[in-house]
Amino acid sequence: MKKNIVVIGFVGSQLDSGKGAGRWEKWRPTVGLTQHEDLVIDRIELLFNGQHGDLTELVKRDIASVSPQTEVNPRRLTMNDPWDFEQVYAALFDFAREYPFDPDNEEYWVHITTGTHVVQICLFLMTEARYFPGRLLQTAPPRRQGTGNPGSYALIDLDLSKYDQIAQRFTREQEEGVAFLKSGIATRNARFNAMIDEIERVALKSKAPMLLMGPTGAGKSFLARRVYELRRARHQLDGKFVEINCATLHGDGAGSTLFGHIKGAFTGAASDRPGLLRTAHKGLLFLDEIGELGLDEQAMLLKAVEEKRFLPVGSDNEVQSDFQLIAGTNRDLSKEVLAGRFREDLFARINLWTYELPGLTGRPEDIEPNIDYLLAEFGAENGQMVRFNKEARSRYMDFAMSSEARWAGNFRDLSASVQRMATLAEAGRITDSVVQEELRRLRRLWQHHTAVGDAGDDEIDLDVIVGEQAAQLDLFDAVQLKTVLAICRQSKSLSDAGRKLFAVSRSAKEKPNDADRLKKYLAKFGLEWQQLQTIR
Repeated sequence: MKKNIVVIGFVGSQLDSGKGAGRWEKWRPTVGLTQHEDLVIDRIELLFNGQHGDLTELVKRDIASVSPQTEVNPRRLTMNDPWDFEQVYAALFDFAREYPFDPDNEEYWVHITTGTHVVQICLFLMTEARYFPGRLLQTAPPRRQGTGNPGSYALIDLDLSKYDQIAQRFTREQEEGVAFLKSGIATRNARFNAMIDEIERVALKSKAPMLLMGPTGAGKSFLARRVYELRRARHQLDGKFVEINCATLHGDGAGSTLFGHIKGAFTGAASDRPGLLRTAHKGLLFLDEIGELGLDEQAMLLKAVEEKRFLPVGSDNEVQSDFQLIAGTNRDLSKEVLAGRFREDLFARINLWTYELPGLTGRPEDIEPNIDYLLAEFGAENGQMVRFNKEARSRYMDFAMSSEARWAGNFRDLSASVQRMATLAEAGRITDSVVQEELRRLRRLWQHHTAVGDAGDDEIDLDVIVGEQAAQLDLFDAVQLKTVLAICRQSKSLSDAGRKLFAVSRSAKEKPNDADRLKKYLAKFGLEWQQLQTIR
């Protein structure tokens, strides 16, 4: 379907002016655009300030006489001085934010021939930054003036990668983008803030895949959606945000869910299914826990990412989908590659922009601003502002930032905790008694996170440590070995680890030798204490 052509530009106070019949012999850029026999302009958004209303109406009438099919919409902008950079930029910025752009049905040409030099510069920069989602239009007069010739025109595509970062010239806009990714939360962790700052720049400059790593509840899904919303606000995406947790995909249904299928592809396939990749066309696909994806699906995904085309299940005809990919994982994919559970070529493809989101315990200074954000969010949703009493806030923060606070679910735990306290708050005040009850609840929730949990036994990869022997272990033995290795990793010496592991049984022995018992246990798997230090 052919898109309507929409021109956005200023009326030229000198170039577009003219009186009497003689004005038709003069080259006037805006009017001339509608006089080309091979070009049909569907609409012109004619911008002007308060001084040129009469000229704008004259240009509108002249265009109607030569091109009645062209709609002209005069748009008055609030600015007193068209040579003042701040005024011009502010006026154009407000116009772009409010204008109902429709890139699916309309093609936008930004006319930079008319207007002051400041106007032309601002139009160029805002088109480069995608506030105007179109191409630059430049017009030129005929070689011989006075002939009524409409002159010539040229369209200029702006490839953002060829220019310096627009953010360097508009620091405030970049800061707004960073704040948007953080939902306005005044985070204090320097490492996290630097990471978000880079993600903002990458999100607006690159269409390449992005990999978000971090524990469950660290905010990977939330950040992926904010990246999508930021890019959509800048007219870089106009498709949907599509999210799926790959841990929920199993067997034949995995390929069908992602890549779609045709009718009759397998038993139960009563109709065609587009699949999530096609649903995400021109949008963003977030594959959470991508490490859970099967090897066959990984191969198909690689082709889809690199070539923008793939085969639906049961089909001999390829389909296309142009989407941006963000992947999330709580695993170390480099170890998964070594273990043969993740394709090396896919990992290389999605590992261009990799960011590790720290858990809540790694950002203790960000707990308080997140609490303030969650309370404000609760108040907005429920129509009542909620605050801590001074003593209650102090008690909760002391606990939240202490080593006793596990925050096993990271920000999900914090969000649930704040929501419970806000719900129980009387007259909008979280009291000390409410906090004390919440702390008791959190301690109960986290009581299973013992020293073994602290040791990080879930991070122990037996395939890497004991090789092929790992596949021959019963689940009982594998869990036991991972626990022992985790304790070893957090202990200072062989004897220290032995005392922790045999704390009960050693009391029944006259001369306990914990180090020797542990040494013999490790030897059954061909392991030595010195060797284990490399997995710290």
